[in-house]
Amino acid sequence: MKDASLQAFLTELYKAGQRHDAQEQEHSRKLLNLEPETAQLLHILVRSSRRTRLLEIGTSNGYSTIWLAWAVSTIGGRVMSIERDAQKQALADEHLRQVGLREVVDLMCGDGTEIIAELPGPFDCVFFDADRFSAPAQLSQLLPKLTPDVLLLADNVLSHPTEIAGYLQALEALPHFERVIVPIGKGLSMAYRTAREETPQ
Repeated sequence: MKDASLQAFLTELYKAGQRHDAQEQEHSRKLLNLEPETAQLLHILVRSSRRTRLLEIGTSNGYSTIWLAWAVSTIGGRVMSIERDAQKQALADEHLRQVGLREVVDLMCGDGTEIIAELPGPFDCVFFDADRFSAPAQLSQLLPKLTPDVLLLADNVLSHPTEIAGYLQALEALPHFERVIVPIGKGLSMAYRTAREETPQ
């Protein structure tokens, strides 16, 4: 699919998600898609820094997944995306197929923390966009599976400051990371670990 067509598809997918969430009373069934400007920023970050091994925690209907897959598809990368809800994952699968990006995404269904424990890595970019309370434990599990120059991203920093506080504290305790909160969408946490040269023996 050409870039313009893909952009148009994403615009309609976001609008459909907004309509769905406005009518859905049950919070767990809401799609809670990433804000378009945040999604585009992620796309630019991934594409410009040539990230090729991405992990997304929280697929939903695949809106943000498509943005990430679009970015890595230009440089031969892959996205692993975890979703707890099988119905949402089925939607993501359908949407990824519609835009021709299903082959660059590995979809996994189940508890994020349990799945992460079994993943081998390495990952050069992780996007936390699911259960914010589980993010600190997930970050801890992921540490041995991250590349030296990993990019860590997390949404909802400004919209849910209490829920995300544990993750931000865990992030602050890590050495060698540059951290910033970008006031875009619902608030994006960005953390980058500068690859360090090994000390000569």
